[in-house]
Amino acid sequence: MRRKEFLELAGLALAGSLTPARRAAAALASAGAAGGCRVDAKIYEVRLKHAWTLSRGSWTTRRNVLVRIEKNGVFGLGESAPIVRYNESAESGLAFIEKAKPVLQKDLRAFHDLWNEIDALAPGEHAAKAALDMAVLDWVGKSLGVPLHRFLGLGGDKDLVTTFSIGIDEVKIMQDKIKEAADFAVYKIKVGTDDDRKILEGIRAVTDNPLRVDANEGWKTKEKALDMIRWMAGMGVEIMEQPMPADRLEDIAWLKERSPIPIFADESLMMAADLPRIAGAFHGVNVKLMKCGGIQEAIRIAAMARALGLTLMLGCMIETSIGISAGAAVAPLFDYLDLDGNVLITNDPFRGVRTEKGRLILNDRPGLGIEGEF
Repeated sequence: MRRKEFLELAGLALAGSLTPARRAAAALASAGAAGGCRVDAKIYEVRLKHAWTLSRGSWTTRRNVLVRIEKNGVFGLGESAPIVRYNESAESGLAFIEKAKPVLQKDLRAFHDLWNEIDALAPGEHAAKAALDMAVLDWVGKSLGVPLHRFLGLGGDKDLVTTFSIGIDEVKIMQDKIKEAADFAVYKIKVGTDDDRKILEGIRAVTDNPLRVDANEGWKTKEKALDMIRWMAGMGVEIMEQPMPADRLEDIAWLKERSPIPIFADESLMMAADLPRIAGAFHGVNVKLMKCGGIQEAIRIAAMARALGLTLMLGCMIETSIGISAGAAVAPLFDYLDLDGNVLITNDPFRGVRTEKGRLILNDRPGLGIEGEF
């Protein structure tokens, strides 16, 4: 059955609901996509609770782009968290969104075709593409009156445990961050410095919880990386992310053969097309909507990664509840979750997926389920 026919049938089925709002949404969805689409985008500066430091830089604020589309009285929200590592900025994201506006005047229900057209507009700008993808899918879910995770065939019953990420800092400050996040059952520790042993020893002094570690390409030789991985395995580390630079696949494959813990790709993976090239070097992959270009590409990566025998993690950048809720909509597809970007900031203007004691709680509001003013 073609997608258009499916959506129209879904709209007719919803029209039988006793809820007037759902009847109206179903009528809208089956009536076609006539009318123009208004697209608004703006830069929003998110403020971090603590300085966010990785092996390649440190930030106290991040400049994201918020997107709102509106068509036929229904609106959808999206968010771009541009990644400097891939030469993206808030300004370049805004320029790309402006370029994509004509595509959004087409039938929003044909979201697969729209994504392909938007992706073909220019290379890169994956965070901006992700913002548009989630805004369109939020619009579709709201038009049909169903939560996006339900529309995608994913239930809300899976236990969605997320890690809490601890950026590089003085050991005492990192210990304080662990204590602040005592409700979380698993921690992700940023490493890739000359003080990694001291950091892990300090963390272990305040928690026995499982640890996952991300070097963000910080170790430059395979011998150093293997020595650290073996030592960290003895410290109770259960996953190692991106120990070496993304282009050092032969060295990472060498590590994989010898590592006592699974090694996951982060910077080495962007889109599904990367998987055949990198699969032999890793046990698993960390997928991020902002890296790959949105929800639809994340689903494609998940399917291909499963076929290649890879374990799946879903991660995030520093994001508001828009971006985190978009990730949560596909979270049931993944083995491990690192969706904590919204709890690391002080000025989230939105409410969507909730985080309670380290678990993500999906809601039943239509689309992404976001509340709050754009």
